[in-house]
Amino acid sequence: MAAAVVPRGRRWEEPRALGRALRLLKLLEEQCGDPRMALSPPSLRDLLPRTAQLLREVAQARRAASGGGPEGPGGAGDFLVVYLANLEAKSRQVAALLPPRGRRGSNDELFREGSRLRRQLAKLALIFSHMHAELGALFPGGKYCGHTYQLTKAPAHTFWREHCGVRCVLPWTEFESLLCTCHPVEAGSMALALRSTIDLTCSGHVSIFEFDIFTRLFQPWPTLLRNWQLLAVNHPGYMAFLTYDEVQARLQACRDKPGSYIFRPSCTRLGQWAIGYVSVDGSILQTIPPNRPLFQVLLEGRKNGFYLYPDGKNHNPDLTELCQTEPHQRIHVSEEQLQLYWAVDSTFELCKICAESNKDVRIEPCGHLLCSRCLAAWQRSDSQTCPFCRCEIKGREAVSIYQFQEKPAEASVTAKDLGDSSDQEDGELEQGQAAPSPPPLPPRLDLSPRRPTSEFQLQVAPLALPRLRTPLPLPRIGTVASAPWEITSRLQAREGATENS
Repeated sequence: MAAAVVPRGRRWEEPRALGRALRLLKLLEEQCGDPRMALSPPSLRDLLPRTAQLLREVAQARRAASGGGPEGPGGAGDFLVVYLANLEAKSRQVAALLPPRGRRGSNDELFREGSRLRRQLAKLALIFSHMHAELGALFPGGKYCGHTYQLTKAPAHTFWREHCGVRCVLPWTEFESLLCTCHPVEAGSMALALRSTIDLTCSGHVSIFEFDIFTRLFQPWPTLLRNWQLLAVNHPGYMAFLTYDEVQARLQACRDKPGSYIFRPSCTRLGQWAIGYVSVDGSILQTIPPNRPLFQVLLEGRKNGFYLYPDGKNHNPDLTELCQTEPHQRIHVSEEQLQLYWAVDSTFELCKICAESNKDVRIEPCGHLLCSRCLAAWQRSDSQTCPFCRCEIKGREAVSIYQFQEKPAEASVTAKDLGDSSDQEDGELEQGQAAPSPPPLPPRLDLSPRRPTSEFQLQVAPLALPRLRTPLPLPRIGTVASAPWEITSRLQAREGATENS
């Protein structure tokens, strides 16, 4: 299909807008030279040069494409028009707050804890952080991927693609009318509150990235707006647009009341929650529960005595009405694959990390399966990537593996035959030729519990797993053409494809 033609005005205007945005960011970066601007994340001193670099990559990729690629309504061009206009507006707001260049001490109120200007600057820093994350998600390495962006939650992905097609951005009024087809929203103040929650970049539009973040925060999908209403609108512990330092400062007033807590969307791990609370000894701690519905975390914390007083108040809302058991997804495996597992005395449902428990959770969005115990231990090691494919773990979904029938007799015979043939083939190798060794399985995880870390201390430390061999054609059951180690390699390689199906 021929690429859509970019209007002539758009071809000329976009480079100028990109150049203007880069100049503004450069001037803003010079204004942020005061050492007091080096606050905890999100820091404008770090965000501005990173955003400028990403915009340069986008400009280079756009020039190289010469207008090719998805340019229909709501595509890359429309997104950049909205994004660059919003970036220019927010840059001018920040510039108005900061001291002019060469006059650092002229506006000390900006750095006074709790001042109005300090609060405005912190909110703008959060917006810049969201805008940088959005641009990086839709233009990774500068190349547009909004038309293929995969939402974390499958029902949300289906909703967006069915109603919005390949568009990656649309005006709020249009998005609101589409959302009302399955999640009705009351007009007036409720709709305004929903807009302020979803529109992270305050642009008046909703991108597929912002919708992904919202659906991850307020999962599950069937009760999406009810979850949002109870957790964001009515809950006294919810704090929007708060930074790590501001959470620490707010909870200082509750240090003599252990169990006080507040929660906010994480600014360093978008799509997850950050909860700050006062411990028994009066310490103020902050943690990020990994990819779980917030109401489950709050209910468990309440039961264990951690989350008792939202924002120091005695009334702690009851969230048990949100605890509706969702049907588990069921995984289907072909008979040919089952026989291949049986041939090496294994089963599809067995977790391939611990080799002890059955798989009961699916990583989102990559779709790999493992047991919940191994996933919890893996994430406690501060790793937020899939142990099999290294994709970012954005969510998890409970699944049920069908308990298959006993191993058939022919598969047992095949396993024995394969073992005998392997010994013969290894013995016939020429002198000095190395015998093939099986690729190792993913390592067993350290299942010892670890203390949660605070948001600014979290680091990703993935284990070095081996790269799996290229899948080979499946052998016919009953033949002796392959050694057992080769079958094991095929099982590992094919398992990812099966789990994603």
